Amino acid sequence: MTREKTKTVLNQSVADLSKASALVHQVHWYLRGPGFMKLHPKMDDLMDDLNDHLDELSERLITIGGSPVSTLKEFDELSKIELEPATWGKSTEERLTEVVKAYKYLAVLFQDGLDASDEEGDDVTNGLFCDAKGNLEKTIWMLESELGLAPGL
Repeated sequence: MTREKTKTVLNQSVADLSKASALVHQVHWYLRGPGFMKLHPKMDDLMDDLNDHLDELSERLITIGGSPVSTLKEFDELSKIELEPATWGKSTEERLTEVVKAYKYLAVLFQDGLDASDEEGDDVTNGLFCDAKGNLEKTIWMLESELGLAPGL
């Protein structure tokens, strides 16, 4: 089985996880104000999680015969996550809201990965997407709670 749908979603995930990691890194560097001491190291944790998912999904793509995108140009062209040059004027709330938006997009993408890998009978990739989506949903809940929002996955 060629698993073309699964490969497509995996490659999209590579681009989007790369860009999401850059977004979180930007937040990490540009955070200011109340909550800085707590949120600055939390962004390190989020980057680590994203990069772990990126590595697992990239290596899975290679394992099933795909070729992950691997340049900044490819990430930018393929990714659907928006990333603008940072400014000092954004509030912590605005920055965290951008992260939540990116994570919600990734959760939908990973559901697409679950669907494609299920359809194509790829249980291993399905498990990776399932674990990653669960991690994202928990992080969305935590970030929205930090923003004072009720759970709304």
